[in-house]
Order: sequence, then C-alpha cells, then structure tokens
Amino acid sequence: MFTGIVQTTGRVLNATPGPGGVRLVVDSCGWEHAPGLGDSIAVNGCCLTVAALDDERLVFDVVPETLRKTTLGGWGAGRRVNLEHAATVTTLLGGHLVQGHVDGRARVLRSGETPDGGWELEIACDASVAECLVAQGSICIDGVSLTLAGLRDGAARVCLIPTTLAVTNLGELREGDEVNVEADVISKQVVRFLRMRSESDGATGV
Repeated sequence: MFTGIVQTTGRVLNATPGPGGVRLVVDSCGWEHAPGLGDSIAVNGCCLTVAALDDERLVFDVVPETLRKTTLGGWGAGRRVNLEHAATVTTLLGGHLVQGHVDGRARVLRSGETPDGGWELEIACDASVAECLVAQGSICIDGVSLTLAGLRDGAARVCLIPTTLAVTNLGELREGDEVNVEADVISKQVVRFLRMRSESDGATGV
C-alpha cells in the first residue's frame, strides 16, 4: 500500500527482456530511504518487489502482466521515474490509499501552463477507468496522488502545483505520452458492486 506522495525520483539504468518478462535496474540517485531485499517500491505507480540490491541500484523482475498493463515495457535507459516506498500503519496519509496496482495506461492530451500561470495535465482514460472517476475525487498518475479538477468524455484533468512539478516527473510529460493510472480503490469497489448487483437483478428479472 502507498499514499501517492512521491519521495524521490530515480533513473532507469537498463531494462533487459528475458523469458520471464523484464529485469529492470533503477538508480535511486541518493534516496535517503534504504530498501531491503523483498521490499515493495512504487515505480511510476507500479508496485514492484526489490529482487536484488547493488549499492544505490534497485533491481526488479517485471512479469508480462505488468508489462501489458503499464508503460514499463517502453522504458529505456535514462528515463526519470517516481519512487515511493510502501506505507506503514504510522505513515501520514498525505495523499490517498494507493495499491500500486495500475488499472491501465492513459494518453496525455495536454500538459502545460494555463493563462493564469497554473499548470494543467489532461489525460484520456479507458472507459473501465473513467467510470470510476468522480469530480474532486482522487486519481494516481505515474504514482502521484492527484485531485480531479474536471471530467469530460473519458478525459480527466488535474492541476499541478509547483512542488509536484519540482519533485516528480509529471512536468516532463508531453502530448501523446502514455502514463500509468490507478483509480481510487473505494470507487472501484463501489462500481464493481453496482455492476454485479445490476447483472444479478437482470438475471432474476427484478
């Protein structure tokens, strides 16, 4: 479990394909947190398990299912990634409850400054994600907990404050880029319950 409050950014050193997926090596770039073998780390919102350690290098084994659902399969050396270690029962919940289980990829429609000097990011989500989003609710984009500022026809808009731009990689996004998205876990459970209830009512003719 995570909170979506990015603690630092790292750099991909290499991503080597293999029969079981991809072995990903990330330079944690002086992160003051020292992960242990087997620890869970959110890397651009993907919950990955530390498979090996080499000084500041974190090594992860990424399975095909993760490659299919996330942007990780397209990562190359030099890519900047957001990092967060798993939360504990005493962690300050500054963001929202994030599982690190990416629901899918979304495409950046727009990213940049607004006329009033702010910064907005708009992404196009799949229908399965869009139905779980609510105005002023939470969304996790590339591991960053954000509040939804607007919704329209499957597109989600968020506003980024200067701190978010400084400590994460979201300011580097450009139109057409893909990002990892995770909808709020509570919204997903409600949507699933209502869908199953509707299907059950339809089957019984209620």
